[in-house]
Amino acid sequence: MSHTAHIPSHRKPRRSSSKLALRAGVAGGVLSTIAVAGAAGPANAEPVTETIEMPTLNADLSTDLSSVVAASAEATQQIALDEELQAQENAAATKAAKDAKKAKAEAERKAEAEEAQRKAEAKAKAEAAERASRSAERTTLSASAGDSEDGGQDDGGSSYDSGQATGSAAAIVAFARAQVGDAYVMGSTGPNSWDCSGLVQAAYRQAGIDLPRVSGDQSSRGTSVSLDNLQPGDILYWGSRSNSYHVAIYVGGGNFVGAQNPGTGVVERSLDYDMPSGAVRVL
Repeated sequence: MSHTAHIPSHRKPRRSSSKLALRAGVAGGVLSTIAVAGAAGPANAEPVTETIEMPTLNADLSTDLSSVVAASAEATQQIALDEELQAQENAAATKAAKDAKKAKAEAERKAEAEEAQRKAEAKAKAEAAERASRSAERTTLSASAGDSEDGGQDDGGSSYDSGQATGSAAAIVAFARAQVGDAYVMGSTGPNSWDCSGLVQAAYRQAGIDLPRVSGDQSSRGTSVSLDNLQPGDILYWGSRSNSYHVAIYVGGGNFVGAQNPGTGVVERSLDYDMPSGAVRVL
Protein backbone atom coordinates (compact mmCIF):
# COMPACT_ATOMS: atom_id res chain seq x y z
CA MET A 1 0.00 0.00 0.00
CA SER A 2 1.14 3.42 -0.74
CA HIS A 3 1.96 5.70 2.00
CA THR A 4 -0.43 8.07 0.57
CA ALA A 5 -3.35 5.76 0.83
CA HIS A 6 -6.35 6.85 3.02
CA ILE A 7 -6.40 5.33 6.49
CA PRO A 8 -9.86 5.38 8.09
CA SER A 9 -10.05 7.21 11.46
CA HIS A 10 -11.26 5.47 14.58
CA ARG A 11 -12.79 8.61 16.03
CA LYS A 12 -16.52 9.26 15.74
CA PRO A 13 -17.41 11.72 13.08
CA ARG A 14 -18.16 15.19 14.31
CA ARG A 15 -21.73 16.34 14.21
CA SER A 16 -22.38 19.41 12.34
CA SER A 17 -23.07 22.61 14.18
CA SER A 18 -26.42 22.95 12.49
CA LYS A 19 -27.67 19.70 13.93
CA LEU A 20 -26.48 20.68 17.45
CA ALA A 21 -28.25 23.94 17.15
CA LEU A 22 -31.44 22.26 16.07
CA ARG A 23 -31.36 19.86 18.96
CA ALA A 24 -30.66 22.61 21.42
CA GLY A 25 -33.55 24.58 20.08
CA VAL A 26 -35.93 21.69 20.43
CA ALA A 27 -34.80 20.97 23.97
CA GLY A 28 -35.11 24.55 24.93
CA GLY A 29 -38.60 24.72 23.56
CA VAL A 30 -39.67 21.70 25.49
CA LEU A 31 -38.19 23.00 28.74
CA SER A 32 -39.82 26.36 28.16
CA THR A 33 -43.20 24.73 27.65
CA ILE A 34 -42.79 22.73 30.89
CA ALA A 35 -41.72 25.81 32.79
CA VAL A 36 -44.67 27.81 31.54
CA ALA A 37 -47.07 25.02 32.37
CA GLY A 38 -45.61 24.63 35.84
CA ALA A 39 -45.79 28.32 36.51
CA ALA A 40 -49.33 28.60 35.24
CA GLY A 41 -50.60 25.46 37.02
CA PRO A 42 -50.64 26.68 40.67
CA ALA A 43 -52.01 30.07 39.75
CA ASN A 44 -55.10 28.56 38.18
CA ALA A 45 -55.74 25.82 40.92
CA GLU A 46 -58.83 25.96 43.18
CA PRO A 47 -58.02 26.58 46.97
CA VAL A 48 -58.89 23.61 49.21
CA THR A 49 -60.96 24.45 52.30
CA GLU A 50 -61.73 21.90 55.20
CA THR A 51 -64.56 22.66 57.73
CA ILE A 52 -64.55 20.95 61.25
CA GLU A 53 -67.90 20.77 62.91
CA MET A 54 -67.94 21.11 66.80
CA PRO A 55 -70.39 18.92 68.71
CA THR A 56 -73.57 20.62 69.84
CA LEU A 57 -74.82 20.21 73.47
CA ASN A 58 -78.36 18.99 73.36
CA ALA A 59 -80.88 19.30 76.25
CA ASP A 60 -80.18 15.83 77.76
CA LEU A 61 -76.44 16.43 77.87
CA SER A 62 -76.97 19.81 79.61
CA THR A 63 -79.23 18.17 82.21
CA ASP A 64 -76.68 15.43 82.90
CA LEU A 65 -73.92 18.00 83.32
CA SER A 66 -76.03 20.03 85.77
CA SER A 67 -76.76 16.86 87.76
CA VAL A 68 -73.06 16.03 87.95
CA VAL A 69 -72.22 19.55 89.16
CA ALA A 70 -75.02 19.46 91.78
CA ALA A 71 -73.93 16.02 93.02
CA SER A 72 -70.35 17.19 93.33
CA ALA A 73 -71.41 20.24 95.35
CA GLU A 74 -73.59 18.10 97.62
CA ALA A 75 -70.76 15.63 98.18
CA THR A 76 -68.41 18.48 99.07
CA GLN A 77 -70.93 19.91 101.54
CA GLN A 78 -71.48 16.49 103.12
CA ILE A 79 -67.74 16.03 103.59
CA ALA A 80 -67.54 19.42 105.29
CA LEU A 81 -70.44 18.51 107.61
CA ASP A 82 -68.85 15.16 108.46
CA GLU A 83 -65.55 16.86 109.31
CA GLU A 84 -67.33 19.43 111.50
CA LEU A 85 -69.26 16.68 113.31
CA GLN A 86 -66.07 14.71 113.88
CA ALA A 87 -64.37 17.81 115.25
CA GLN A 88 -67.29 18.38 117.66
CA GLU A 89 -67.17 14.74 118.81
CA ASN A 90 -63.42 14.97 119.39
CA ALA A 91 -63.86 18.19 121.38
CA ALA A 92 -66.65 16.63 123.47
CA ALA A 93 -64.53 13.55 124.18
CA THR A 94 -61.58 15.71 125.21
CA LYS A 95 -63.78 17.81 127.53
CA ALA A 96 -65.33 14.68 129.07
CA ALA A 97 -61.88 13.25 129.76
CA LYS A 98 -60.75 16.50 131.39
CA ASP A 99 -63.92 16.68 133.52
CA ALA A 100 -63.49 13.07 134.62
CA LYS A 101 -59.87 13.68 135.56
CA LYS A 102 -60.84 16.82 137.49
CA ALA A 103 -63.66 14.98 139.31
CA LYS A 104 -61.31 12.14 140.25
CA ALA A 105 -58.72 14.56 141.62
CA GLU A 106 -61.42 16.40 143.59
CA ALA A 107 -62.73 13.12 145.04
CA GLU A 108 -59.21 12.12 146.07
CA ARG A 109 -58.61 15.50 147.74
CA LYS A 110 -61.95 15.23 149.54
CA ALA A 111 -61.15 11.70 150.74
CA GLU A 112 -57.76 12.85 151.98
CA ALA A 113 -59.33 15.79 153.81
CA GLU A 114 -61.93 13.52 155.46
CA GLU A 115 -59.24 11.06 156.48
CA ALA A 116 -57.16 13.87 157.97
CA GLN A 117 -60.23 15.13 159.86
CA ARG A 118 -60.96 11.65 161.25
CA LYS A 119 -57.37 11.32 162.41
CA ALA A 120 -57.51 14.76 164.03
CA GLU A 121 -60.77 13.90 165.83
CA ALA A 122 -59.38 10.57 167.01
CA LYS A 123 -56.26 12.29 168.27
CA ALA A 124 -58.32 14.92 170.09
CA LYS A 125 -60.47 12.22 171.73
CA ALA A 126 -57.39 10.29 172.79
CA GLU A 127 -55.85 13.40 174.29
CA ALA A 128 -59.13 14.22 176.05
CA ALA A 129 -59.34 10.69 177.42
CA GLU A 130 -55.79 10.94 178.66
CA ARG A 131 -56.49 14.27 180.38
CA ALA A 132 -59.66 12.83 181.90
CA SER A 133 -57.72 9.84 183.18
CA ARG A 134 -55.13 12.06 184.83
CA SER A 135 -57.87 14.23 186.29
CA ALA A 136 -59.68 11.15 187.60
CA GLU A 137 -56.54 9.92 189.25
CA ARG A 138 -56.00 13.27 190.94
CA THR A 139 -59.63 13.46 192.04
CA THR A 140 -59.55 9.91 193.38
CA LEU A 141 -56.41 10.64 195.37
CA SER A 142 -57.98 13.82 196.70
CA ALA A 143 -61.19 12.01 197.65
CA SER A 144 -59.24 9.25 199.33
CA ALA A 145 -57.31 11.81 201.33
CA GLY A 146 -60.56 13.52 202.36
CA ASP A 147 -62.14 10.24 203.45
CA SER A 148 -59.07 9.48 205.53
CA GLU A 149 -59.23 12.88 207.22
CA ASP A 150 -62.91 12.56 208.25
CA GLY A 151 -62.45 8.93 209.33
CA GLY A 152 -64.42 7.50 206.48
CA GLN A 153 -67.71 8.92 207.75
CA ASP A 154 -70.57 8.95 205.21
CA ASP A 155 -72.87 11.94 205.73
CA GLY A 156 -75.55 10.47 203.47
CA GLY A 157 -75.09 13.17 200.85
CA SER A 158 -72.16 11.71 198.91
CA SER A 159 -72.45 10.85 195.22
CA TYR A 160 -72.26 7.18 196.11
CA ASP A 161 -75.44 7.24 198.18
CA SER A 162 -78.05 9.12 196.15
CA GLY A 163 -81.74 8.30 196.31
CA GLN A 164 -83.95 6.97 193.54
CA ALA A 165 -84.89 9.33 190.72
CA THR A 166 -88.37 10.79 190.76
CA GLY A 167 -90.43 13.05 188.50
CA SER A 168 -88.61 14.59 185.57
CA ALA A 169 -85.30 13.14 186.75
CA ALA A 170 -86.79 9.63 186.51
CA ALA A 171 -87.71 10.22 182.83
CA ILE A 172 -84.20 11.51 182.09
CA VAL A 173 -82.51 8.58 183.83
CA ALA A 174 -84.81 6.00 182.21
CA PHE A 175 -84.13 7.34 178.73
CA ALA A 176 -80.36 7.45 179.28
CA ARG A 177 -80.25 3.88 180.57
CA ALA A 178 -82.38 2.70 177.61
CA GLN A 179 -79.61 3.82 175.22
CA VAL A 180 -76.86 1.77 176.89
CA GLY A 181 -75.23 -0.40 174.22
CA ASP A 182 -75.80 2.07 171.37
CA ALA A 183 -72.83 3.14 169.25
CA TYR A 184 -70.79 6.28 169.76
CA VAL A 185 -70.61 8.43 166.59
CA MET A 186 -69.21 11.95 166.60
CA GLY A 187 -71.98 14.45 165.84
CA SER A 188 -74.80 11.87 166.09
CA THR A 189 -78.06 12.59 167.92
CA GLY A 190 -79.74 9.18 167.72
CA PRO A 191 -81.80 7.19 167.58
CA ASN A 192 -79.26 4.34 167.53
CA SER A 193 -75.98 6.22 167.84
CA TRP A 194 -74.92 9.21 169.89
CA ASP A 195 -72.14 11.50 170.91
CA CYS A 196 -71.94 12.66 174.55
CA SER A 197 -73.87 15.94 174.24
CA GLY A 198 -76.37 14.45 171.79
CA LEU A 199 -77.38 11.83 174.37
CA VAL A 200 -77.71 14.41 177.19
CA GLN A 201 -79.78 16.71 174.99
CA ALA A 202 -82.15 13.88 173.98
CA ALA A 203 -82.52 12.66 177.58
CA TYR A 204 -83.47 16.10 178.87
CA ARG A 205 -85.97 16.47 176.06
CA GLN A 206 -87.94 13.66 177.73
CA ALA A 207 -88.51 16.06 180.62
CA GLY A 208 -89.54 18.89 178.31
CA ILE A 209 -86.22 20.73 178.68
CA ASP A 210 -84.34 21.98 175.62
CA LEU A 211 -80.60 22.03 176.18
CA PRO A 212 -77.96 23.47 173.84
CA ARG A 213 -76.31 21.03 171.47
CA VAL A 214 -72.67 21.11 172.59
CA SER A 215 -71.16 20.03 175.89
CA GLY A 216 -69.60 23.41 176.76
CA ASP A 217 -72.98 25.14 176.58
CA GLN A 218 -74.78 22.34 178.45
CA SER A 219 -72.38 22.45 181.39
CA SER A 220 -72.92 26.21 181.61
CA ARG A 221 -76.66 25.79 182.31
CA GLY A 222 -78.30 25.48 185.73
CA THR A 223 -76.40 25.76 188.99
CA SER A 224 -73.13 24.19 189.96
CA VAL A 225 -73.33 21.36 192.53
CA SER A 226 -70.69 19.46 194.46
CA LEU A 227 -69.81 15.93 193.45
CA ASP A 228 -70.58 15.03 197.07
CA ASN A 229 -74.18 16.22 196.69
CA LEU A 230 -75.28 14.70 193.38
CA GLN A 231 -78.85 13.82 192.52
CA PRO A 232 -80.15 11.62 189.66
CA GLY A 233 -80.50 13.70 186.48
CA ASP A 234 -77.57 16.03 187.24
CA ILE A 235 -75.24 16.77 184.32
CA LEU A 236 -71.64 15.71 184.87
CA TYR A 237 -68.91 17.43 182.92
CA TRP A 238 -65.21 16.95 182.26
CA GLY A 239 -62.92 19.94 181.83
CA SER A 240 -63.88 23.44 182.94
CA ARG A 241 -67.54 24.36 183.28
CA SER A 242 -67.31 27.05 180.61
CA ASN A 243 -65.27 24.88 178.26
CA SER A 244 -66.06 21.23 179.00
CA TYR A 245 -65.12 18.60 176.44
CA HIS A 246 -67.38 15.78 177.70
CA VAL A 247 -70.74 15.41 179.51
CA ALA A 248 -72.82 12.56 180.96
CA ILE A 249 -75.88 12.03 183.18
CA TYR A 250 -75.72 11.00 186.81
CA VAL A 251 -78.27 8.16 187.32
CA GLY A 252 -77.82 7.56 191.08
CA GLY A 253 -76.06 4.92 193.10
CA GLY A 254 -72.68 6.40 192.25
CA ASN A 255 -73.12 5.69 188.53
CA PHE A 256 -73.43 7.74 185.36
CA VAL A 257 -74.58 7.00 181.81
CA GLY A 258 -72.70 8.56 178.93
CA ALA A 259 -71.68 8.13 175.31
CA GLN A 260 -68.01 7.69 176.06
CA ASN A 261 -66.07 6.96 172.85
CA PRO A 262 -66.16 4.81 169.67
CA GLY A 263 -64.61 1.91 171.56
CA THR A 264 -67.19 1.66 174.36
CA GLY A 265 -70.29 3.35 172.94
CA VAL A 266 -73.01 4.27 175.45
CA VAL A 267 -72.23 2.75 178.86
CA GLU A 268 -73.22 2.94 182.51
CA ARG A 269 -70.16 3.25 184.71
CA SER A 270 -69.19 4.08 188.28
CA LEU A 271 -67.86 7.55 188.93
CA ASP A 272 -64.64 5.84 189.92
CA TYR A 273 -64.29 4.69 186.29
CA ASP A 274 -63.81 8.28 185.11
CA MET A 275 -64.24 10.93 187.79
CA PRO A 276 -65.92 14.07 186.39
CA SER A 277 -64.56 17.57 186.93
CA GLY A 278 -67.87 18.92 188.18
CA ALA A 279 -71.68 18.82 187.90
CA VAL A 280 -74.62 21.15 187.26
CA ARG A 281 -78.27 20.83 188.16
CA VAL A 282 -80.84 22.02 185.62
CA LEU A 283 -84.03 20.51 187.08
